[in-house]
Amino acid sequence: MKIRVGISAGGESLGPEAMVALARGITGCGFDSLWLPEVLTRPGPDPLVGLAWVSGACPGLKIGTTMLLPGRNLVWLAKAVATLDVLSGGRFLLTFVPGLGVGGERSAIGIPSAARAEQMEDALPVLRRLWAGEVVSHEGPAGSFADVSVSPQPAQDPFDVWLGGNVPAALDRCGRLADGWIPAFCTPADAAAGKAEIDRVAAAHGRAISPEHFGVSLAYAPDGTDLGALASSPLARRARGRPLEEIIPVGRGGLRTKLEQFLEVGFSKFIVRPMAPPGEWQAELEQLAGAVGDLQT
Repeated sequence: MKIRVGISAGGESLGPEAMVALARGITGCGFDSLWLPEVLTRPGPDPLVGLAWVSGACPGLKIGTTMLLPGRNLVWLAKAVATLDVLSGGRFLLTFVPGLGVGGERSAIGIPSAARAEQMEDALPVLRRLWAGEVVSHEGPAGSFADVSVSPQPAQDPFDVWLGGNVPAALDRCGRLADGWIPAFCTPADAAAGKAEIDRVAAAHGRAISPEHFGVSLAYAPDGTDLGALASSPLARRARGRPLEEIIPVGRGGLRTKLEQFLEVGFSKFIVRPMAPPGEWQAELEQLAGAVGDLQT
């Protein structure tokens, strides 16, 4: 099983030179990929634009995003994703998410939380057909169009789509429609139970998800962080009544321990991110490589 660790740089506004330096640092320190998440109301670049910029400067680096799917124009999205995959040499990694349902993000997405699942269910099969080069007509919750095909098509054939989310409906959708799963804010036990359910649903629909296609997006806190002091923060809601330490490791040593626990339950692809942007990314990457880099195979 190939173990890979990617780095997420969400929540900060990196300039063009700093973003390229980060990408080169990721490559130099032996990490697998750079990820830019999509949260509309937080600092940070649009992921497709940012990743295109990075890919041009660092053509050997894998690039990835956790992207909002609800509310997209499917033809535009299919063309944009395919273009980036072609320009990056087939190195684009894509995980679709329904988006946050809190604060300004809820209204910024423009799709009520209750309607997002229906749109994702409708959109995913259509996107696959467009990426396969078919001429598609569609009428549904995610959009309406007639006799449309897109070009270019992705360099990867087939183009894999992973999903996030760990509520029951998300697990069911992943088992039926996705190629892989990357949850966040979960324990190894949560992940193991989710994987078992996804595998069960996939088998019930005549499918199988590769055992290589299970990963986790994992935030880590700096050494010495008192996570108990965050008990009343919005972040605490993601713990669902459990201590934050169960889902957010403290320090790079704590991160390594948590990654090893996920490895034990069959997860091998990781996206790690500091809870807050580090003061100096290169130093952080070097120390992170010393702590967890040898886990990669």
